[in-house]
Amino acid sequence: MLTDIRASGSARLHTPKLSFNRCVGARNSLTGTRFPLDWNEARTQFGFALRRGGENGHKLRAALIASNPVLVTQRSDGTLGGVSVAVARALAAHLGVPVDLKPYDNPARYNESLATDEWDIGLAARDPSRAEHLAFSVTFMEVDNGYVARPGAAPTNAEEVDRPGVKIAVAQGSAPETVLRRLIKNAEIVPVPGGFEPAREALATGKADVYGENLHLAHRIADAIPGARVLPGRFNVVQMAIGVRNRAASELPTIDAFVNRIRSDGTVQNAVAEAGLRGVRVP
Repeated sequence: MLTDIRASGSARLHTPKLSFNRCVGARNSLTGTRFPLDWNEARTQFGFALRRGGENGHKLRAALIASNPVLVTQRSDGTLGGVSVAVARALAAHLGVPVDLKPYDNPARYNESLATDEWDIGLAARDPSRAEHLAFSVTFMEVDNGYVARPGAAPTNAEEVDRPGVKIAVAQGSAPETVLRRLIKNAEIVPVPGGFEPAREALATGKADVYGENLHLAHRIADAIPGARVLPGRFNVVQMAIGVRNRAASELPTIDAFVNRIRSDGTVQNAVAEAGLRGVRVP
C-alpha cells in the first residue's frame, strides 16, 4: 500500500486502511465515476499516520522520468523542477511528509524499476504496459504526441508517416513507443534512448526520418536542427497520472481527490507555465 512508506532499515509504517466512502466519496454504480466529498477529511485520515512516520524519517518516494521535459526540468542551480516535481511536492506536503525524488534517466530505466520497491508513487504516462505493476490516478495533464522530421524527409504531415521506407525513431520503453508499435503497419520503428540528445542525433545523422514524441520536445528538436520541422497532426494524446503499486490501489480515491484539487487550484497550470510547455493542457 502507499501507506507502507519505508523508513531506514526494515521498519515499516502500517496505517489503517482508508474507508472509501467516508474519506473521499462514493462511486456511481452505473458510470464508475468517483465523487470526492471532503478532501480535507481524506487528507487528515490518510496523512495523520504519515505525519507520525515523517517525524521518524519516513518519506514519500516519488519516481520521475528525467529525460521527459514535459515532466521534469533541470534548473540552473542543478535542482529538479517541472510538473511532476511540483505534483510530487504538493502531494507530500498535503500528506505531511518530506518528498524523496527518485529520477530515472529514461523511460526504459523507469520501467525496470517497476518490479522493485524503490519508490511509492510514479509520475508518468498512464501506459497499459505498466498496468501489471501500477494502478493509475485520474489524469493531471494531457500531452499531445506528434512527429518532428529531419530536413528533406518525405512526410509532410502525421498521416503520411506510416509508409514503407520511413524510419520512425522513438524513445525505448516510452508511452509513445507502446502506441506506435500498435499503430504503425508499414514504416520501420527505430528505438533509441530517451531524451533530447539521442533524438536530435537520430535525425541529424539520418538514422531516422522522423522522431515520435511529445510535441514540446518535438519543437525543441526542430529548433536545434536547421531545416527540421514539426509535422502537422498528432498520433496520440498521452495522459499523465500518478501511478501507485497495485497493492496500494485502495488508496486511489485519496490520490484522485488530490489530483482533482491541484487541477482546479492552479497548481498544475502554474507548473506548466513555469516550464514553458507546448502541446500540453490540464484536463
